[in-house]
Amino acid sequence: MTVYPQLSYYSGMINLNDLTSSQLKRVIAIKQRIEKLQGKLESITGDSGERPVRGNGRRRHMSAAARARIAAGARARWARWKRAAGKPTRKHKRRLSAAGRAAIIAATKARWARVKGTAPKAKKGRKSDRRTSPEVRARLAAIARARWAKVRASGQSKL
Repeated sequence: MTVYPQLSYYSGMINLNDLTSSQLKRVIAIKQRIEKLQGKLESITGDSGERPVRGNGRRRHMSAAARARIAAGARARWARWKRAAGKPTRKHKRRLSAAGRAAIIAATKARWARVKGTAPKAKKGRKSDRRTSPEVRARLAAIARARWAKVRASGQSKL
Protein backbone atom coordinates (compact mmCIF):
# COMPACT_ATOMS: atom_id res chain seq x y z
CA MET A 1 0.00 0.00 0.00
CA THR A 2 1.39 3.39 -0.97
CA VAL A 3 1.39 6.13 1.65
CA TYR A 4 0.69 9.60 0.32
CA PRO A 5 2.17 12.52 2.28
CA GLN A 6 -0.95 14.62 1.78
CA LEU A 7 -3.00 12.04 3.65
CA SER A 8 -0.56 11.49 6.52
CA TYR A 9 -3.01 13.04 8.99
CA TYR A 10 -5.54 10.32 8.19
CA SER A 11 -5.30 7.61 10.86
CA GLY A 12 -7.02 4.89 8.81
CA MET A 13 -9.47 4.03 11.58
CA ILE A 14 -13.01 5.33 11.21
CA ASN A 15 -15.49 4.85 13.98
CA LEU A 16 -18.58 3.85 12.03
CA ASN A 17 -20.87 4.43 14.99
CA ASP A 18 -20.16 8.19 14.88
CA LEU A 19 -21.08 8.59 11.20
CA THR A 20 -24.45 9.48 9.80
CA SER A 21 -25.98 7.45 6.98
CA SER A 22 -25.04 10.04 4.34
CA GLN A 23 -21.45 10.06 5.59
CA LEU A 24 -21.38 6.24 5.48
CA LYS A 25 -22.56 6.31 1.86
CA ARG A 26 -19.77 8.77 0.97
CA VAL A 27 -17.16 6.60 2.73
CA ILE A 28 -18.31 3.53 0.79
CA ALA A 29 -18.23 5.42 -2.53
CA ILE A 30 -14.72 6.74 -1.89
CA LYS A 31 -13.51 3.29 -0.83
CA GLN A 32 -14.89 1.76 -4.02
CA ARG A 33 -13.19 4.45 -6.13
CA ILE A 34 -9.87 3.78 -4.36
CA GLU A 35 -10.14 0.03 -5.02
CA LYS A 36 -11.04 0.67 -8.66
CA LEU A 37 -8.02 2.98 -9.11
CA GLN A 38 -5.72 0.49 -7.40
CA GLY A 39 -6.94 -2.19 -9.82
CA LYS A 40 -6.12 0.09 -12.76
CA LEU A 41 -2.64 0.75 -11.33
CA GLU A 42 -1.99 -2.97 -10.96
CA SER A 43 -3.09 -3.63 -14.52
CA ILE A 44 -0.71 -0.91 -15.81
CA THR A 45 2.32 -1.92 -13.75
CA GLY A 46 1.59 -5.64 -13.70
CA ASP A 47 2.20 -5.65 -9.95
CA SER A 48 -0.25 -7.63 -7.89
CA GLY A 49 1.39 -6.63 -4.62
CA GLU A 50 2.45 -10.20 -3.80
CA ARG A 51 6.07 -11.31 -3.70
CA PRO A 52 6.96 -14.05 -6.13
CA VAL A 53 8.28 -17.28 -4.66
CA ARG A 54 11.79 -18.08 -5.86
CA GLY A 55 12.06 -21.37 -7.72
CA ASN A 56 9.90 -24.19 -6.53
CA GLY A 57 10.00 -23.05 -2.90
CA ARG A 58 12.26 -25.87 -1.68
CA ARG A 59 15.68 -25.35 -0.11
CA ARG A 60 18.71 -26.09 -2.21
CA HIS A 61 20.97 -28.87 -0.98
CA MET A 62 24.69 -29.08 -1.40
CA SER A 63 26.35 -32.36 -2.16
CA ALA A 64 28.77 -33.89 0.33
CA ALA A 65 31.61 -33.52 -2.18
CA ALA A 66 30.94 -29.80 -2.57
CA ARG A 67 30.88 -29.35 1.21
CA ALA A 68 34.18 -31.23 1.47
CA ARG A 69 35.80 -29.01 -1.20
CA ILE A 70 34.65 -25.85 0.62
CA ALA A 71 35.91 -27.16 3.97
CA ALA A 72 39.27 -28.14 2.46
CA GLY A 73 39.64 -24.65 0.96
CA ALA A 74 38.86 -23.04 4.32
CA ARG A 75 41.43 -25.26 6.07
CA ALA A 76 44.04 -24.33 3.44
CA ARG A 77 43.33 -20.61 3.90
CA TRP A 78 43.69 -20.90 7.69
CA ALA A 79 46.92 -22.89 7.30
CA ARG A 80 48.39 -20.19 5.02
CA TRP A 81 47.34 -17.46 7.44
CA LYS A 82 48.78 -19.26 10.46
CA ARG A 83 52.03 -20.01 8.62
CA ALA A 84 52.40 -16.33 7.67
CA ALA A 85 51.71 -15.16 11.22
CA GLY A 86 54.22 -17.54 12.79
CA LYS A 87 54.09 -18.76 16.33
CA PRO A 88 53.07 -16.09 18.82
CA THR A 89 55.55 -15.38 21.59
CA ARG A 90 53.93 -15.62 24.97
CA LYS A 91 54.83 -13.05 27.55
CA HIS A 92 55.87 -14.43 30.87
CA LYS A 93 53.43 -13.78 33.63
CA ARG A 94 54.77 -11.30 36.15
CA ARG A 95 55.04 -12.77 39.62
CA LEU A 96 55.23 -10.99 42.93
CA SER A 97 58.35 -11.70 44.97
CA ALA A 98 58.06 -13.11 48.47
CA ALA A 99 59.49 -9.90 49.95
CA GLY A 100 57.03 -7.76 47.99
CA ARG A 101 54.12 -9.91 49.08
CA ALA A 102 55.26 -9.74 52.72
CA ALA A 103 55.50 -5.93 52.52
CA ILE A 104 51.96 -5.69 51.10
CA ILE A 105 50.60 -7.98 53.82
CA ALA A 106 52.32 -5.99 56.56
CA ALA A 107 51.03 -2.69 55.17
CA THR A 108 47.49 -4.10 54.92
CA LYS A 109 47.58 -5.36 58.51
CA ALA A 110 48.87 -2.00 59.74
CA ARG A 111 46.14 -0.17 57.83
CA TRP A 112 43.38 -2.37 59.28
CA ALA A 113 44.84 -1.94 62.75
CA ARG A 114 44.63 1.85 62.28
CA VAL A 115 41.05 1.58 60.98
CA LYS A 116 39.97 -0.59 63.92
CA GLY A 117 41.86 1.57 66.39
CA THR A 118 44.04 -1.23 67.75
CA ALA A 119 47.38 0.10 66.46
CA PRO A 120 49.71 1.80 68.93
CA LYS A 121 49.62 5.50 68.19
CA ALA A 122 52.85 7.42 67.81
CA LYS A 123 53.63 10.04 70.45
CA LYS A 124 52.86 13.51 69.27
CA GLY A 125 55.92 15.56 70.05
CA ARG A 126 56.93 19.05 69.04
CA LYS A 127 58.33 19.08 65.56
CA SER A 128 61.87 20.31 65.30
CA ASP A 129 62.61 23.24 63.10
CA ARG A 130 64.30 21.56 60.18
CA ARG A 131 64.77 24.69 58.16
CA THR A 132 67.74 26.22 60.00
CA SER A 133 70.58 24.95 62.10
CA PRO A 134 71.34 26.50 65.55
CA GLU A 135 74.36 28.34 64.12
CA VAL A 136 72.24 29.98 61.42
CA ARG A 137 69.58 30.94 63.97
CA ALA A 138 72.25 32.56 66.22
CA ARG A 139 73.62 34.53 63.27
CA LEU A 140 70.13 35.74 62.28
CA ALA A 141 69.42 36.79 65.88
CA ALA A 142 72.69 38.80 65.98
CA ILE A 143 71.75 40.59 62.73
CA ALA A 144 68.30 41.43 64.14
CA ARG A 145 69.80 42.80 67.39
CA ALA A 146 72.22 44.98 65.42
CA ARG A 147 69.37 46.35 63.29
CA TRP A 148 67.28 47.19 66.40
CA ALA A 149 70.29 48.85 68.01
CA LYS A 150 70.58 51.17 64.98
CA VAL A 151 66.84 51.96 65.11
CA ARG A 152 66.99 52.84 68.84
CA ALA A 153 70.13 54.91 68.34
CA SER A 154 68.34 57.01 65.71
CA GLY A 155 65.48 57.65 68.21
CA GLN A 156 62.77 55.60 66.43
CA SER A 157 60.53 53.02 68.02
CA LYS A 158 59.47 51.31 64.73
CA LEU A 159 61.38 49.95 61.81
